[in-house]
Amino acid sequence: MARHQLLGHLDRLDADSNIRALVLTGKGRAFCGGDDLKEQEAAQKGGSAARAEQLGEFARLLARIESFRVPVVAAVNGFAIGGGLELALCCDIRIASTDASFTCAAVSVGLIASAWRLPRLIGEGPAKHMLLTGSAFDAAAAERFGLVTAVHRPDELIAVASALAERIASRAPLSVEATKRVASRANDLDAQAGGRAMNEEVMKLVKSADHAEALAAFREKRAPKFTRS
Repeated sequence: MARHQLLGHLDRLDADSNIRALVLTGKGRAFCGGDDLKEQEAAQKGGSAARAEQLGEFARLLARIESFRVPVVAAVNGFAIGGGLELALCCDIRIASTDASFTCAAVSVGLIASAWRLPRLIGEGPAKHMLLTGSAFDAAAAERFGLVTAVHRPDELIAVASALAERIASRAPLSVEATKRVASRANDLDAQAGGRAMNEEVMKLVKSADHAEALAAFREKRAPKFTRS
């Protein structure tokens, strides 16, 4: 799928208040193989404006996934190379197939990628090992590094990812969205700012109909029915 097509799909899904979680995966043997080098070469020949547009579109895609209203689960089914790895890093949760592999390919093609997101996620040491070598790492290594939270057989991956998304979707929607907003900023906030961010969200959520419904459901010993209100 072309970048602009994926951006369009994300915009449509994000505008639908019935969407409460999203699973992002790839087709065939790849989650995402990164940029097409032939396309990059063509953009280079097209001059700085063409190259800037290509890079800008990809940056917009990454930002769109990170800012998506609801949690995004990456089901990494195969190769996640270069920009494909960056795509996975922008998701909220990553699980992988045993067939998955992860490669920070930028140093092999004279570029830089993932050097900000990856260390924040897995720590400087493991990140530098991946970033500076350009080597492929299998799913077991990715799980050991904390890049993914679970590894599953290829035939189980989508079912597990869907069940995870459905579990998230069954929680209080406004609470899930608020939690994602604060958790996504956590590394950039000190304790005082983090406390303020939490308090601002809590003061809104405590007045919500969904919170009242949760209290009623607890009292009546039944499952809550959340309406995102």
